[in-house]
Amino acid sequence: MNTTTPGTYVLVHGTWHTGAELEAAASHLRAVGHTVHCPTLAGNRPGDDRACTGLEDAAQSLKTYIEEHNLNQVRLVGHSDGGMVISRVADLLPQRIARLVYVNAFVPQPGERLNDLVPPHYVALFNSIATQTGGGVMLPFPVWREALINDADLALATRAFEQLNVHPYKTFQDQIVLSQPMAAMAVPKSYVNCRMDTALPHSLGWHPRLSERLGLFRYAECSGNHEVWFTDPEAIAAAIERAGRD
Repeated sequence: MNTTTPGTYVLVHGTWHTGAELEAAASHLRAVGHTVHCPTLAGNRPGDDRACTGLEDAAQSLKTYIEEHNLNQVRLVGHSDGGMVISRVADLLPQRIARLVYVNAFVPQPGERLNDLVPPHYVALFNSIATQTGGGVMLPFPVWREALINDADLALATRAFEQLNVHPYKTFQDQIVLSQPMAAMAVPKSYVNCRMDTALPHSLGWHPRLSERLGLFRYAECSGNHEVWFTDPEAIAAAIERAGRD
């Protein structure tokens, strides 16, 4: 990993994760001098109500975390639907953010839902699962393995899947509140693309379909799938550092 001036990173997990699953990558960033936080968002904590927790609740929990820890000049890193959350928090706390870093993450326009940005067959699957689970959503293992952790062997994929938790579906259905498109926000932005990520069809790819919504942005990439946090935490940490440098 190429070392840069030490900074403060907040790694924001995506669907089905908590902050714990990002700790392996965080350890590589800490090893070269960065301060790294891995909070768990509202809706993914033990005992959280998966039926009622929405996107704004998740964003407000991250805002509260940053304020309570008095974090400034933050490199705010969002993975997958964590991109929805960091976009909202950039609108809420622009004075505390040094750079937004999207890691194969959704980049919304004002008023969009995550469900607006995924293929219809995913929405149909999510709707069916949420109906059965009372408002939570979890991908079946065969779908998750092939689409999200496609370069892992069965043993690693199984261990990783066992660490996941049911996600509040309301966060996918809620419209995001943004004062302006992300391209118009003055905060610096970066996009990290994991080249082997097949979580979305390549015709609806993460980059450039979503990254170009940032306007002016820094691009970084690494090999790896959507769940690179499990398969190659050192590689994703290095890419995040390149994306977040001064």
